[in-house]
Amino acid sequence: MADTTTQDTASSQYFEPRNTDELWDLVTSPHPVVGRARHLGEALINAGMLQPTDLMQSLRMQQSERDRGRQRPIGQILTELGLVSQDQLRQAIAAWLGEYVVHPGHLQPDPVAVALVPRSVAERESVLPLLARDDALVVLMADPYDRALLDELRFLSQRRLVPLQAAPGTLMPAIAKAYSVHTDAPKEGNANGAARNGATGNASAAARPSSQELVSNLNSMAPDSDAVATDVVTESDNTLVRLINSIIDEAIAHRASDIHIETEPAPGNVRVRLRIDGDLVPYLELPARFRYAMVARIKIMATMDISEHRKPQDGKIDFSRFGGPPVELRVVTVPTSRGLEDVVLRLLAGAKPLPLENIGLSPTNLQALREMVKKPYGLVLVVGPTGCGKTTTLHSVIRDLNTSNRKIWTAEDPIEITQSGLRQVQMNARIGWTFAAAMRTFLRADPDVIMIGEMRDEETARIAIEASLTGHLVLSTLHTNSAPESIARLLEIGLDPFNFSDSLLAILAQRLVRRLCTQCREPHAAHHDTLQAMASQYLESSAANSAEARDALIARWRKAYGKDDGSITLWRRQGCPQCESHGYKGRMGIHELMLSDEPIRQHIRHRSSATEIRLSALAAGMKTLRQDGIEKVLQGLTDMSEVTAATNL
Repeated sequence: MADTTTQDTASSQYFEPRNTDELWDLVTSPHPVVGRARHLGEALINAGMLQPTDLMQSLRMQQSERDRGRQRPIGQILTELGLVSQDQLRQAIAAWLGEYVVHPGHLQPDPVAVALVPRSVAERESVLPLLARDDALVVLMADPYDRALLDELRFLSQRRLVPLQAAPGTLMPAIAKAYSVHTDAPKEGNANGAARNGATGNASAAARPSSQELVSNLNSMAPDSDAVATDVVTESDNTLVRLINSIIDEAIAHRASDIHIETEPAPGNVRVRLRIDGDLVPYLELPARFRYAMVARIKIMATMDISEHRKPQDGKIDFSRFGGPPVELRVVTVPTSRGLEDVVLRLLAGAKPLPLENIGLSPTNLQALREMVKKPYGLVLVVGPTGCGKTTTLHSVIRDLNTSNRKIWTAEDPIEITQSGLRQVQMNARIGWTFAAAMRTFLRADPDVIMIGEMRDEETARIAIEASLTGHLVLSTLHTNSAPESIARLLEIGLDPFNFSDSLLAILAQRLVRRLCTQCREPHAAHHDTLQAMASQYLESSAANSAEARDALIARWRKAYGKDDGSITLWRRQGCPQCESHGYKGRMGIHELMLSDEPIRQHIRHRSSATEIRLSALAAGMKTLRQDGIEKVLQGLTDMSEVTAATNL
């Protein structure tokens, strides 16, 4: 390497390479230290930045302060006395520890390196990609110890990083010059740049392999069982980092809601499964030697304690910090047998609300629900089991209400859907910020509409009812199976039946069923026996499940859904590349809307059973979950197996 550095002048701390070969020599050669100094003061003297007398004066001051119980590093004292500047101190420390401060000077960055980092990232984070050699990427940074930024750059480039300290004031001009020369570098908004899209030229070598390809490479690296059983992989291993990022990226592309990572004792493989449209689908199997490092890597991304294996932990990953799309992942680790841990990642995409007419409500239910939420005060509940889309429905309702003349507060845990104009609050039970506490605060904050993520206890429910009686529209969710059962549940936890009956406007129960893939679904004519069985299930909740009632219902179906000759077409799933051979693509809601009228209010005041409430609601025109699902089967949107599974209460 050319003699561009010295050890006895202040300029010795900077390195201004003449070309990329000289830069590569720098990062691959052992770093000299300043004059083999034993401590920082001696390093400053050897570099010509400090006189020995000044050092002795500073050391005496440090000792005097130590005698009075105050501890200060010598570097701080030197800068306060004006004997060295902050820049000189940083340069000396870097050189003393064997590190360089690099000045880009007239160096022309490698086009392949520039193509690996989008310009938006380079300018936002003050990063200059200089050189791409083999599997390494040399980058010039303001802070080469920024771990989060290094993780993001590693994800973007899929390379091993070699970070170097930039000379003060040199980065931004060099970045502007580099990206103005390489106009084909990735622009703003392209988070993955050439590494994602397979840019032409040398940058195509950086195209990101899929998780399947990475797993194949891992398996080929460990052909024998002994190697598989050996835990030799660390959480910082480049291949592992790339693999986890690729799994998350592909889960997003597959519309997965959850990623399940399941570990087994050696020689059992690590299994990765994705929940797509409500079903768990096997996705990958990895060698057993990755079982500890994989969990540790995810813990690092979620800022968890990697040393704790005995207790479950919760955390979150902002995937955009690692070069991915703006998706947040909620992470939970669960200790299993033999000191292992499983991990489940839930993808929270920060989605926007769906229009109310797009969530699957029948025209009758849609009109009735819209009429209810137009009222200035009262309580509207959306009920069902976990994962049935209650929050999505609430946000669709609020989307209709979200106008400039309304103040809408929401308390959620977590915030999964965002809307402009709402004041959304994240719950934190660890500091006492609960749904009940949020409700009390909202009532002092001049609300028009309040949304509570969940009625978990009597206190929250009681405050919600009080709020609905004092001029506010309150929306919330409840974990119950049907609309009539929700009334019985709330009365059981201690609510006053008179206040509750006066406040309740409507209860919407719902489930999610998978949609038939419209590209490959197959039509078939519905036989008489099939229609009779469907009619029997349709009428099983009512008292009039007779042969005459079934025949009348089928006649109505033939008129509403049949062809000119009266025949009804049903659809069955097949499977094609569009739906990944599942036969289903996407999900939709089936609903049961119970409106509060005088008979229902009387039932609440008299604490009637759920059965009595259901019969009154059916007499008033309510359709059960199964009835709504069967009508969607007749429309060709789903099939009976999905409806039966979702409504088998």
